Amino acid sequence: MARKGTATAVVAVGALLLGAVGYGTADAYDLVHGVLTTAPVPEPAAPFPTAPGAALPEAAIDIPPELDPAAPAPDAATVQSWATALVDDERMGTSTGVQVTDLLSGAVLAEVSPSTPRVPASTTKLLTAAAALSVLGAERTLPTTLVQIEPGSIVLVGGGDALLSAGQGDPTATVGHAGLADLAAQAARSLRLAGTTTVRLSIDDTLFSGPALHPDWVPSDIAAGYVAAVAPIEVDVAKTRSDEPYPTRYADPALQAALQLADALAAEGITVDGAPTRASATTASSVEIARVTSAPMSEIVAHLLEVSDNTLAEVVGRLVAVEMGLPGSFTGAATAVVQAVGRYIDVDGVTLRDCSGLSALSRIPADVLVDLVGAAVENPVLRDVALDVPVGGWTGTLDDRFLSGAARGLVRAKTGSLPGVTSLAGTVQTVDGRYLAFAVLADATPSGGQWAPRAAIDDFVGKLAACGCSG
Repeated sequence: MARKGTATAVVAVGALLLGAVGYGTADAYDLVHGVLTTAPVPEPAAPFPTAPGAALPEAAIDIPPELDPAAPAPDAATVQSWATALVDDERMGTSTGVQVTDLLSGAVLAEVSPSTPRVPASTTKLLTAAAALSVLGAERTLPTTLVQIEPGSIVLVGGGDALLSAGQGDPTATVGHAGLADLAAQAARSLRLAGTTTVRLSIDDTLFSGPALHPDWVPSDIAAGYVAAVAPIEVDVAKTRSDEPYPTRYADPALQAALQLADALAAEGITVDGAPTRASATTASSVEIARVTSAPMSEIVAHLLEVSDNTLAEVVGRLVAVEMGLPGSFTGAATAVVQAVGRYIDVDGVTLRDCSGLSALSRIPADVLVDLVGAAVENPVLRDVALDVPVGGWTGTLDDRFLSGAARGLVRAKTGSLPGVTSLAGTVQTVDGRYLAFAVLADATPSGGQWAPRAAIDDFVGKLAACGCSG
């Protein structure tokens, strides 16, 4: 596999540290709720931190404009021996693919069956995020509008925002950036000016098509709240409650959003006559009376990768499909994501069934993930794919992994977990200051859960980070 095109400047991403706020969220089955160290935080290091003990800034540390060519490259034979030992480790089971690449030179330092397609689990989200940034753009926002189709009849139109707040929006937040209460307040002003205080309310969720739940998804995953029905409008990804990470989800997120808007309209003195129904917002007399917009796509993608939100990944994938003129369905989204990523890297061996990684029938080779990470490091359009994944020992689904050792704070990678599947793909900085891209995909791990294969992978990545093993 190879990245398409060459870059004139390669951005070093491994040393970029984020705030020490871990997220107790899942990556498909990655139920990682770690607690960060309470040890004293050292004084800030130089602008280019090279030690895992570097202080955590309130904002991201500026990263150097180029990789340091003077940093010694690891010895390929040594790295290869570690990769081979990992694949042979009984904790990994019987089907593991590995690739490690030097980001500066592009040299492959280690590989074990890297081109064999394997079940990727939530590392799939790297492709979904790349497609969103490429096709939709980092600054794209998603509208939620209210349209009057005739006097006394209004339609709530879903534009793809699955992170709405039922109350007021928070312009500083990603989740709840836009609020239904704000939409209702705008609409109420327009309606009262027209002398209208009672309306019929409908929902138009026709931006997406096809089934809202994937036939590959395990029913128990849906019941456990790992994913919601996919709709172009959802209040906080259809959670029934906000005090736990995985509550049950509303069966019909779009209709539920309409019900919550009805409550918000009532608070503004506008009565909704009857229960909300479905209707088209496109008529000859349609007039928009209210609008709120989401956070930018860059922030949505960052949240998607950080907490590995399955519902959000599926919504974003469908938005990519619609933008590319394909159906806003599971099939259309999977096709669109592969086509979009294929503009930057070879996607031989990639078969996507969904955009979150919940389907056990998707396949991605390890070298595709490494190539994508490398392309993200090189290309400003995709760079957030490399930057916004969890940081080992600090954030997201890696907040309770790499809590000690050389890799802490210097590995940033996307996790993936399903029964019998454990994966990790991202970047790591060695103690010599060399930046590496890596991917490990194991899709036949032994029974007993995630702890054993994760420990084996973390040991391997820890060796990469500690490598003062130049040839």
